[in-house]
Amino acid sequence: MRLFCLPALAITAASIAIAAGTAPLVVCPNTVELVNKEAHQQLVAEFSTDGFDTDATAKATWKSSNPKVASVSASGLVSPVGDGDATITAAYNGTSATTAIRVKNSQAPFTWSFRNHVTPVLTKMGCNQGACHGATAGKNGFKLSLRGYDPETDYDTLTRVAVARRVSLSDPQNSLMLLKPSFTIPHGGGQRFKKDSLEYRVILEWISAGAPAPAAEDATVRSLELFPKTATLHPGEEQQFVVRARYSDGHAEDVTRWVKFASTNEGTATVDNWGKAKATGAGEAAITVYYQSRVLYARVISPYTAQIASADWNNLPQKNFIDKLVLDKLKRLNIAPSKTCTDSEFIRRAFLDATGILPTAGEVEEFLAGKDPAKREKLVDSLLQRDEFVDYWAYKWSDLMLVSSKKLNRTAVFSFYDWIHQSVKDNKPWDQFAREIFISTGSTRSNGALNYFVIHKDPIDISENASEAFLGQRITCARCHNHPLEKWTQKQYYQMANLFSRVGLKDGDPGDVTVYAKTSGDVEHPRLRKALAPAPLDAPPLSLDAPDDRRVVFANWLTSSDNPYFAKNVVNRVWGNFMGRGIVHPVDDLRSTNPASNEELLAALADDFVQSRYNVKQLIRTIMTSGTYQLSSEANASNKDDNIYYSKYIVKRLPAEVILDAYSELTGVPTDFPEYPAGTRALQLPDSRVQSPFLTVFGRPERNICDSSERSSDATISQALHIINGDTLNKKLSNPQSSVGMFLKLGLSDQRIFELLTLSAFSRYPTEQEKQTITGLLAKSEQTGATSEAKRDLHRQALEDVVWALATSKEFLFNH
Repeated sequence: MRLFCLPALAITAASIAIAAGTAPLVVCPNTVELVNKEAHQQLVAEFSTDGFDTDATAKATWKSSNPKVASVSASGLVSPVGDGDATITAAYNGTSATTAIRVKNSQAPFTWSFRNHVTPVLTKMGCNQGACHGATAGKNGFKLSLRGYDPETDYDTLTRVAVARRVSLSDPQNSLMLLKPSFTIPHGGGQRFKKDSLEYRVILEWISAGAPAPAAEDATVRSLELFPKTATLHPGEEQQFVVRARYSDGHAEDVTRWVKFASTNEGTATVDNWGKAKATGAGEAAITVYYQSRVLYARVISPYTAQIASADWNNLPQKNFIDKLVLDKLKRLNIAPSKTCTDSEFIRRAFLDATGILPTAGEVEEFLAGKDPAKREKLVDSLLQRDEFVDYWAYKWSDLMLVSSKKLNRTAVFSFYDWIHQSVKDNKPWDQFAREIFISTGSTRSNGALNYFVIHKDPIDISENASEAFLGQRITCARCHNHPLEKWTQKQYYQMANLFSRVGLKDGDPGDVTVYAKTSGDVEHPRLRKALAPAPLDAPPLSLDAPDDRRVVFANWLTSSDNPYFAKNVVNRVWGNFMGRGIVHPVDDLRSTNPASNEELLAALADDFVQSRYNVKQLIRTIMTSGTYQLSSEANASNKDDNIYYSKYIVKRLPAEVILDAYSELTGVPTDFPEYPAGTRALQLPDSRVQSPFLTVFGRPERNICDSSERSSDATISQALHIINGDTLNKKLSNPQSSVGMFLKLGLSDQRIFELLTLSAFSRYPTEQEKQTITGLLAKSEQTGATSEAKRDLHRQALEDVVWALATSKEFLFNH
């Protein structure tokens, strides 16, 4: 076949994209309404080809269809000229795109708003930040609310306090509010803006207009829009982001100039103060924006450059919906998944992640010898039915509920723990689990769930704990001011807290408290000095006079299928347990400026969880039977740096309680806990304050706060010394009833003993090299003894050393 070309025809990426039915050039936002003479809109021209985006804004040719209505600069900035409609066209690389413009009130008088213009200027310039006048004590006698969360008080401070010297209505240009930040006179904060800047003009013209105060009828921000929402860039390329605010009166404004920008991963992308991002390396970063207590983010993606064969994508078998969503993400980032783990790795991993125990040598041998292609799924099903599964998850939820004798006596501890344990055993739906806590009344002895209110007696404490435990929302910052990283305001915080102001507690016998709903009592907003109508976060308020049990209102909202946080919170926590990292990380920080590493995956898991009627066991089974969970922890060339997108199993150190129980399993010697029956495992302890130096050193949480960071998995010198010189492991090894003693009594060969120990510790058979090395050392140990008894003692000590070496190895202490 003869190939030919037409020299006069330029076949570009744009023409190919058009032929394929896609638009290579897009202008955003695609509709604009300018509602006053000061309204402007920066447009962004996005050109896409070969899966990558190019910010063509500065390179495009811009044209207005009606310059008498709207003008457009060479950089894509649209300005109003006269009322009417126009179309702005951008042309780039042989293609074009348009956006519709409508201009209104272009000749009408206009006054800058203190709430919507002056305060954002002060925020962007840093005047009301924590390092300046937004500090708790202010600076040099001048204090503003942090990030302008209280414009009414700020207005009074600027126009009334200090003999009103900060604002001069008679001589606006000599207002301290302008002289200091422009550095016309000395200013400790340095120059914040220049005299020829828009910032200066906004404040000057506001003062010249009589410095109008913020009013109740002022339009307020309802939401933000961010353009573009996603940009896939080559390293080194830049992308301008544009932010538009939508207000309560229906109008929208370009607020890009006043927004606070940040990047969640500067190794992938940085962003300057004006919203221009730059791809700095491979990966994904969220560009977060904060404006008037509203937050949003866009994503910058810069795929890795590894050469990946098409067959490598088959390393991740498609067992359920998890695998498709994970693989889609990996393909976008050009990260190949690792291969599937071995049966040895899977059985050990599954036992530890689901039940917190090691499989026995016999269970491992049986599993490894099995030929059933569905044996992994059947193993998962069997683990979900084990008593150890119940113990493990009862312990995890007890961590979350802060079950501890610090605030409960022994009777109450057991009452609360037994309720949690039975809930796990019954596979109680998670929404029912939550509802039983918040809608119940009566005796804490007969209804253990009510001990939640004994631990958390203060409405503030209940509100903060419930938000973090059941919603993954850390709202504590909003106690004093609007949240700096979320949309929650101080008013919303105290409305939430007021839901729990009428929880009554009446003491009875020791360990028995009656919980009931009171008919009066409110939490006052500390700044407004009045009670606010109680309301869950982002939900309609309840009347202050309503006779309803406010906890029921909270429970109904909490467990509603429309609640965007409840299902995602528990799904993320469970996922983090099995995968070593939450889809949102940390697992209890689901704020808007901490986006999920795979939003589609988190949403799909949450939807599936809701559809299953909040079935935790089904959620666990879905995760464990996925191809993603069964990937090897061994990295390949493309995913060696990935611990975010689940291209491989993330190696993680075992929790303190699991290590201690594993030592008991490996040595055959249980741990003694004061006042608990012999044989009680660490994961069966209802109280986190049971004395155990080992658990303390290895990071057991005290259950003082509802925060995942309270549990530590960091390696320390104290841990190493405890293993080397401490009693915990060494006493188990020297115990006459240990597994070593049992093996010797049975007369097993050194090779078989080592084989059983390796199966017990690592869920695998020893390699030939390991066998030769260890059996050789064991044989030599006997040769140094002068008598038969001495030989036996030396041989046993050598075997104990082998167990010690296994128990202190990385392969033992980590799940992989």
